[in-house]
Amino acid sequence: MTMKQTLTAGAFVALGTVAAAVLATPAARADCLGPAQVAELAQHYMDRTPAPNFASLSEADGACTRARFNQLLAQRLGKVVGYKAGLTNPAVQKRFGTDQPVWGKLYEGMVKPGGLVVDAAFGARPLYEADMLVPVRSAAINHARTPMEVLEHIDQIIPFIELPDLIVQAPAQLNGPGVAAINVGARLGVAGEPIGIPATRGERYALLEALERMSVQLTNERGELLAPAGKGSDILGHPLQAVVWLAQALQKEDLSLQPGDLVSLGSFSPLLPPRQGLAVTATYQGLPGAKPVMVRFK
Repeated sequence: MTMKQTLTAGAFVALGTVAAAVLATPAARADCLGPAQVAELAQHYMDRTPAPNFASLSEADGACTRARFNQLLAQRLGKVVGYKAGLTNPAVQKRFGTDQPVWGKLYEGMVKPGGLVVDAAFGARPLYEADMLVPVRSAAINHARTPMEVLEHIDQIIPFIELPDLIVQAPAQLNGPGVAAINVGARLGVAGEPIGIPATRGERYALLEALERMSVQLTNERGELLAPAGKGSDILGHPLQAVVWLAQALQKEDLSLQPGDLVSLGSFSPLLPPRQGLAVTATYQGLPGAKPVMVRFK
């Protein structure tokens, strides 16, 4: 299955029927985007064409719309392989007029190996950003309240360039719940070589400090900075704090992180538009064992 596949009109008749059924659930709200609007949004997502903007949403409306949108995406994209925490960086929050993170689902096939060559028009409103992934080792992570407790329940830390897609015609008009409604723009991403979690407590403290202090840079094929460098602490004070926030947010909707799930932590950089011929490398300076991860746009 590829992201270039589109939904047929007949398929969306069926998907629209599924979305209509959501109206009968207790979580549905009258001011949540309706089945027809959500089906149109999903059609544009699959076709990689910009969707019409919708009015600003409340937090509840955004969550309701996300649930409907994800029902349709799941029918086409398949298995959920993890979650992404979005708007975890205050600078990115400011861009969307909010002070709260949001979350979305990652689907099978979204996470690709580093070195990927991808169409610059990989989405309706394609962007790229420096990010990081962690794989969940134990469901006990849902009770973690500190970065150290998170570290005890993950297998690895993985450099990651996320390739989100904000879908709508005018992304700047989205508010925070609107970003949640479009599944936080989850589309693609490229993962680098994993960094193992050390065994001793002293080594783990050193890793936590390195994660907080590291400098994350995005450079082009000539080694030139594409944006100001970010810091590990740009994500909620510590990158692994995004996992704490995400677990608590999921619990509010009777969801939980499970062993094998991937968690995308958020952006260390501005959201930047790709262009043909651009090669992007993310480097995590000050993080021992971290190797650069790269994506090229064609």
